[in-house]
Formats: sequence, C-alpha cells, structure tokens
Amino acid sequence: MKPVIEEYLREAHGLGFKALRIIHGRGIGVQREIVRSALARLEFVADYRDAPAEAGGWGATIVTLR
Repeated sequence: MKPVIEEYLREAHGLGFKALRIIHGRGIGVQREIVRSALARLEFVADYRDAPAEAGGWGATIVTLR
C-alpha cells in the first residue's frame, strides 16, 4: 500500500495540489500508520494531521504539500 500512497502524493504534488485528504478509515489504526509513515518520509509534505470531525476525524488525514 505504501508505494501507491507515495505515487499518489508525488502525482498530486506534480500537479500543484497544496492540500489533500487521505481517507484510511478508523479501524485499529494500521492503515493510518502506513499512510503517516509514508508522509513522514516525503520531503514535499509540509504537514499532516487528523481531519476535522466533519471531514472524517481520525479516519482521515489532512496533508499540506509544499
């Protein structure tokens, strides 16, 4: 799953996106950790955090790109 996330983020960055929402679901947090470990390694990711409640809460991650 991590290569798919990284490819998606690189494509979004290349297209000039500045903010994204990645929906990974709530569950027990396995997919959330996979997503966030990929985000932590990419140099063009400025910030990431839980989405606000109306946008998925801890079942989604908001990403800010440089």
